[in-house]
Amino acid sequence: MRRILSVLMENEPGALSRLVGVFSQRGYNIDSLSVAATHDKSLSRLTIVTEGDDKVIEQITKQVNKLIDVLKVTDLSDGIHVERELMLIKVATRSESVRAEVKRNVDIFRAQIVDADSANYTIQVTGISDKLDAFAHTLAQSTEIIEVSRSGVCGLARGEKALRP
Repeated sequence: MRRILSVLMENEPGALSRLVGVFSQRGYNIDSLSVAATHDKSLSRLTIVTEGDDKVIEQITKQVNKLIDVLKVTDLSDGIHVERELMLIKVATRSESVRAEVKRNVDIFRAQIVDADSANYTIQVTGISDKLDAFAHTLAQSTEIIEVSRSGVCGLARGEKALRP
């Protein structure tokens, strides 16, 4: 089962390495990792996407909570939440018919063409991971995908629930 963990931790050298070590030492895979400082520059927020049942996620959460730099861990998948991911995708657009098809798909998926030249479009699309996967699959049906870069999932709990120190 896909799970999204949100971690609030001190923004210190080596803190991320220690957290990732918890996953690798126990043989758990990280599917996506997004990290940045919060509005308080002394704290970082990590969003980790991994796979596991309730028992595995409970074990991961307990181990991560033991780390000295970690202030709080929450499983966003337990409740209602908002998640987004950014993808930049460069596609070949060497003919007018391909350009028209790509533009049509960009409109359908509410994406944006952020760069264009005579042979390529670079497109930005945001949304849940499934939407990004579907967009890439759709483009692959009509054109060559040259390059893809994805940000990883970012997420917040909805409502009053918040990750605070």
